Amino acid sequence: MPAATVELKLKGGLPEGVPSVTLATVLPMAWPALRRDNGAVLLGLQNDTATGDLSRDLADTLQRALVAELGTPVAAGRPSAEGPRLQDLLDPEGPFEPVVHTGFEFWIENAENAGGEVAASLERANAAAIPTVRLSGVESAYWCEVPEKNHLRWVMTEPEERLLDALARLHATGGTSLGEGTRLVGSFRAHGLTVPVWDLPSSMSAEDVEKPAAAFAERLAAALTDETPLTADERRARGGLTSRQITLN
Repeated sequence: MPAATVELKLKGGLPEGVPSVTLATVLPMAWPALRRDNGAVLLGLQNDTATGDLSRDLADTLQRALVAELGTPVAAGRPSAEGPRLQDLLDPEGPFEPVVHTGFEFWIENAENAGGEVAASLERANAAAIPTVRLSGVESAYWCEVPEKNHLRWVMTEPEERLLDALARLHATGGTSLGEGTRLVGSFRAHGLTVPVWDLPSSMSAEDVEKPAAAFAERLAAALTDETPLTADERRARGGLTSRQITLN
């Protein structure tokens, strides 16, 4: 998702003077975090990490953002190796419901009045953002509009090896199709999750893919329960899927 936010719930509640904490895909000038004039905190997800441990780096940035001066960005830092990780600070029972935006106007409270470097960064980011829509009928699936064809990117939480077996079973018999002109082309691997990607015709909207995606989810659920050894065709399909994986760090 290029432009999305999700409100975070902290263990023990929010500190005094911090009305909200929001995780964002990216912030202006790639700031690690920002504390608004009203005390609200925006935490940027897409950043180079100092330690290679994204969770620990985000936790350190969040802790510094909670006490930062109002109306200021939070600079990158190097956390202690003994510092908390993000999951140590979040309420595990809190909801996690991403909101997809058409642009990055959420960066600032009055985007129309932005100026200087922030306005330029906003303009560049909006120009580069891929139009994205979250499907409503299945979990964590996102329709994306790109030149020449559209995509469906579906974040799946099943264990990778089990998921690849299930996808291979379906792929070998055409069961991964989402309709005419669609094709499962590969997957991303990101932070322990597998994200299958489909090519879609440019005429296929997010609304058009809702029903095919729901039907595929049912086929996948059934395939995930199949524990028989893969056939030769299914092994070939699995090999093709694994060869088209891209790991995102």
